Amino acid sequence: MPALSEPITLAVDVVTEPSTWDHEVLALGGHPLQLWGWGEVKAAGSWRAHRLRVTEDGTTVGLAQLLVRPLPAQFRALSYVPRGPVVAHHDGETAQAVFGVGDTATRNAVTNTVVEWARENVGGVGITIEPDWPAGTQLDLAGRRWAPNHILIPSTLILDLTQQPDELQAAMSRTTRSDVRKGGRGVEVRRVVTEDEVRAVLAVYKETADRAGFALHADQYYLDIHNKLGEHSVLVAAFADGVPCAFVWCVSSASTSFELYGGINDVGRKARANAPVKWHAIELARQAGLVRYDMNGLLNDGISDFKKSFAQHTDELVGSIDVPFSRWYNTWNTALPTAKKVVRKLRGNG
Repeated sequence: MPALSEPITLAVDVVTEPSTWDHEVLALGGHPLQLWGWGEVKAAGSWRAHRLRVTEDGTTVGLAQLLVRPLPAQFRALSYVPRGPVVAHHDGETAQAVFGVGDTATRNAVTNTVVEWARENVGGVGITIEPDWPAGTQLDLAGRRWAPNHILIPSTLILDLTQQPDELQAAMSRTTRSDVRKGGRGVEVRRVVTEDEVRAVLAVYKETADRAGFALHADQYYLDIHNKLGEHSVLVAAFADGVPCAFVWCVSSASTSFELYGGINDVGRKARANAPVKWHAIELARQAGLVRYDMNGLLNDGISDFKKSFAQHTDELVGSIDVPFSRWYNTWNTALPTAKKVVRKLRGNG
């Protein structure tokens, strides 16, 4: 596709066929949170998913899985695009190389088109987009402002899976590298495939949550991820005597593996299973031809310290961008207790 020039006139249609949508997301190097199955997971709760295909002269130039959550009273609704839009790349570039970032003109046109579709067809308080684009990526978006409340954390660590295993391990801390090579003795590390095993892993997650003091969804939410994402749900666990003791749960597209959850119990800690489990997930992604492993957010906590022990760098994405649609936008973000409650749910992927 040749480079596009201003002005760009685009059309939008709503894709209703799952295989068609996923084929296009994968072809453009889109993020796994843009896959059909993720929208179905969210739609089982309070969200409604719209899959928007943006075209120029019949050629797809962008995609956006738009999630809509109803809000009370005058606020009406909130639109959200997780790790999107996905923007088409040029001929001669691979989707894996550009990860749906595209060129500046196309990126601007696609993003503005998605926002206007949401304004006209959803309305409500506004839209939040959290693209899978590096910090500093240019975006000329009418009415944009930095969101006061992020849903996905823009500071993260992304491993380059085009490197060889020894190169990836060389960047690890000495302790983590040792645990990858020598830890996990007495346990079997493998991908979880059955629903019964998923339920067993959830027991580890509940123990982890109780110890760390964070809330979990109902079991069905996690089972939905396993079932609705299918092959794009990659759950790796360490088993001691046939029982899970540590795990990491990712979702994957054609380019990116994205961590969702992880946990460990006392048996797993004694076996030093955490690093071997994460390394197995990384290797599965690399062997499948993916080129990025995103550890999904860094905070000032022990979990983030463990993530950062896998590399000598961190990564920053563009962050959360809001476009208000309503005069109630500021009230929603700053004054309403219900808003704060919903934002907490959003952060928990509710």
